[in-house]
Amino acid sequence: MRSVGRSILTAIALLAIIGTTAACGTEDCCADPGAPRAARPAVSPAPGDHTLAIDWAGKERTWALHAPAGYRPGAPTPLVVALHGTDQSPEGLRDISGLDALADTEGFLVAYPKALDKQFSRATEQGDDINFVRALVDKMVKEWSVDPARVYATGFSSGGELTYALGVEAPEVFAAIAPVSGAFAAGPAASDPNYKPGRPVGLITFIGREDRNSTRMYSGLSRWQKNLNCTVGTPAWVDGGRTVNRTSSTCPDGSQVVDYTVNGMGHAWPSASGFPAAVDATTAMWEFFAATSRR
Repeated sequence: MRSVGRSILTAIALLAIIGTTAACGTEDCCADPGAPRAARPAVSPAPGDHTLAIDWAGKERTWALHAPAGYRPGAPTPLVVALHGTDQSPEGLRDISGLDALADTEGFLVAYPKALDKQFSRATEQGDDINFVRALVDKMVKEWSVDPARVYATGFSSGGELTYALGVEAPEVFAAIAPVSGAFAAGPAASDPNYKPGRPVGLITFIGREDRNSTRMYSGLSRWQKNLNCTVGTPAWVDGGRTVNRTSSTCPDGSQVVDYTVNGMGHAWPSASGFPAAVDATTAMWEFFAATSRR
């Protein structure tokens, strides 16, 4: 009887192994989970939409890249890094910003990094995104002919917060930044008067008057201006209906700060594809970027 029992158990074990193999269907499915991750195929610089990746802090980090039809490898090309908001995907930001269409017209590259979790983070265990973005730009400069003097960052909501942090902590990388519906509030040093770019970084930002976080955004903007000892200009309406006003400020380090207030707008991106307004954030930020290069 003992022999029969052992035979039955052996048969059951064999069936379990066969069933598992059938369920896998591929070698990868049944591979050792501790084995090294297979390398992604190399992506050759060319016009079109691509997915790029690097290994960073022990994880694969990816970004969508849009290269305009006129892109030519070897020709120095501007780059805009666009950071999505909390629970937003890179594709969602592409849709509301319309950056790809403008890139096709103006001839710049757009990189849309993907956060590891719901949003970007400065914490090492959650992606170390300041240095991840630095590494992303370095790869783009070395392999995609990005002009290091014309690298810019924008971001929506929490992506806007990281955009501010990049302006302060990576001024050697970014010539100008454009937070949209985001606050200068990231990090424990944000309230430190010495927390400011160590070299000129232009700033253009867009805030909805009806945004639930607008007080925090205006407070952060004021802190940026104060930390840099900027001379704040007088707000001026950009449209006859007085729905959008623009303020331009100058700073002793040679940088410029431009902020738009959009009346009637909440937490949104003012653009043809986002919140309809008298200012298109995407067009306005590119005009600002195009007039600013890293010194």
